[in-house]
Amino acid sequence: MKKIFVILISFATLSQANAQQNAENNTRKNKRIERQERINAMAKQEEEGIITYKKHFAGGIKIASDGYGAFLEIGRAQSVKKSLLYQFEFSERKHVKEEKQQNIYTGASLIFGKINFFYPVKLGVQQQILLGNKGNKNGVSVTANLGGGAIVGLLRPYMVNVQKPDGSFAYVGYNSPDSNLFLNPADIANGPSLSTGWNKLQVNPGIYIKPAVRFDYGKYNEMISAIEVGVSGEFYAKKVEQIIHNAPKQFFISGYVSLVFGRRK
Repeated sequence: MKKIFVILISFATLSQANAQQNAENNTRKNKRIERQERINAMAKQEEEGIITYKKHFAGGIKIASDGYGAFLEIGRAQSVKKSLLYQFEFSERKHVKEEKQQNIYTGASLIFGKINFFYPVKLGVQQQILLGNKGNKNGVSVTANLGGGAIVGLLRPYMVNVQKPDGSFAYVGYNSPDSNLFLNPADIANGPSLSTGWNKLQVNPGIYIKPAVRFDYGKYNEMISAIEVGVSGEFYAKKVEQIIHNAPKQFFISGYVSLVFGRRK
């Protein structure tokens, strides 16, 4: 009798577990079906000229001819073919003649003659226009983006650790009172650290314009996976010093390639 009771309990437990597992499997299957139906409906509506999303959120990284950066983007649909893109970008601009070298006296790794780190922080808007849409399930959509905005150019002094005549060590930059030590390799013990120069940060405001073409190969229009190729032109209120023996510049132009990832809603 006891064995029969144990068997019945075990059978009931297994049946309940099996029913629960079936219910979970059916739930997952139904969610996949619903998602596929929604994606197919979105793709079909987009081909028929119906707006399938109102906004998107994206981010990415970019490699420029004079540096690199990262950005965030919020897009708002205006019509089937037009959207407004609100963008925030932080990047580091490098001078074409920068070259990291090893100090023959101390072995320190540094860029001789560099005056400032240069960080453009951009806040702007682009008009996006659809040039060619993707197919019902896969393909590439092509958009043209044109816009610009404001820049806050941040200049952080490039400071190296030097040994002073009295034997003490200190970080000095090109414009420091001990700038003669800054240019003497024999006195340089180490290059800059991540914590140096921020208390001497300078701000140089400016404006920029950025035309680009974006190729979005994201699946089913729901996801954004894109490559953007463009040009950025920037003008600053004051000339920017980056490296010695090179004239400071006020206008910069560079080409770039970006990887963009996000989601539409």
